[in-house]
Amino acid sequence: MFGIIRPCRNRLGPELRDAWMAHLCGLCLALRDDHGQFARVVTNYDGLAISAMVEAQSPAGTGRRAAGPCALRGMRPADVAHGGGARLAATVSLVLASAKVRDHVEDGDGVFARRAARGVGRRVAARWADQAAETGADLGFDTSVLVAAVRRQEEVEAAAGLGSSVLLVTEPTETATGEACAQTAVLAGRPGNVAPLREVGRLFGRLAHLLDAVEDLEADRASGAWNPLTATGTDLVEARRLCDDAALGIKLALREATFTDDRLVHLLFVHELKTAIARTFGDPHSHQPPPPPGWRPEPGMYPPPHQPGSGQDNTYGQYAPPPVPPAGAPGGGTPPGGPPQSPKKGRKNPKEPGPGRFLWAWPKLVWPPHGRNALAGCLAVFYQCGTCQYCCRDPHPGPFSGKWRDGWCNDCDCDCGDACCCDGDCCGCDCS
Repeated sequence: MFGIIRPCRNRLGPELRDAWMAHLCGLCLALRDDHGQFARVVTNYDGLAISAMVEAQSPAGTGRRAAGPCALRGMRPADVAHGGGARLAATVSLVLASAKVRDHVEDGDGVFARRAARGVGRRVAARWADQAAETGADLGFDTSVLVAAVRRQEEVEAAAGLGSSVLLVTEPTETATGEACAQTAVLAGRPGNVAPLREVGRLFGRLAHLLDAVEDLEADRASGAWNPLTATGTDLVEARRLCDDAALGIKLALREATFTDDRLVHLLFVHELKTAIARTFGDPHSHQPPPPPGWRPEPGMYPPPHQPGSGQDNTYGQYAPPPVPPAGAPGGGTPPGGPPQSPKKGRKNPKEPGPGRFLWAWPKLVWPPHGRNALAGCLAVFYQCGTCQYCCRDPHPGPFSGKWRDGWCNDCDCDCGDACCCDGDCCGCDCS
């Protein structure tokens, strides 16, 4: 999936934070137990939401087991998710990771620009797809539905043009995520939940695809890469409307399903999706970095703010901060003093030395980041996994691109301390 669900640990609260980590560790261990150590690199936040959805529908007290000490947990034991939910999450993660690698191989992106690397990428993608199919068969889940939907993406994109609906482009993603979420009801023995959870998955796939397109829009324009928004002529106002509609549809569909304990699922698929939309479109409370000093938006760049009684239906313009203009524009490019500081609390400016002592001294954090070839990148993947950098080093460099990434267990996009008001009754939830 796309990694759009990134909850701040302060917003989760102690109990849901433990449940979140139980599903994260359960997914990681399920990948290791069924498919080997290397498969653990496909562990992702959105995949573990599948495991959480299965547990939310299952009888209380089931689906957990004790796990021994792990470096990613600070060498502490823990109760982790276990059974069909974690294995289904692993299956979905492998299918989507296989599709992503295959897509990069076909496009010749990044490390796969080299012929030798493309050969390795094809073998890895094929292996992950075969492993996912094997585990899916054990669970009674036909992964060919997911594979067919993902492979249809290229054909759909080729047929899309100016004036086409962007929803035609998101349909394969919607189908794949819809079937994955529907299978959670089958595993939990809740046949009445199949239809509403299929709708939840379908709308989640739409929202994830659109948010991914918005985040990549400027980079795709600069590189000339294909983007569903530019290809179909969809502006940001319409993209925001579709995202808000999808989030509302997910909220309503969840009401139609029956759960044993839906607190974590509700937080992930209702509250965190709202946060993801705000973060992507740059709402004022999403803590995005400010534009460079002296920059002003050009006339007509944004729709005018909504005026009460004006009859306008503006769901985006009133919230949009000006984006960073391209290099060469007045005030554009990299602002004086280096790149903008990260919104994360306590993060140093990228031009200053970052964490990199002892086992984390390699790979180094450098600015601007520099990429690595296939061999060095693969070595970095294994070394960073073995030294817990993906989870605990914040930030850490991407193994191939060198770009700075947030640590899995330290991601926080809210300006809060050890406690957050969202643990109480101030989150404004009207859908309990």
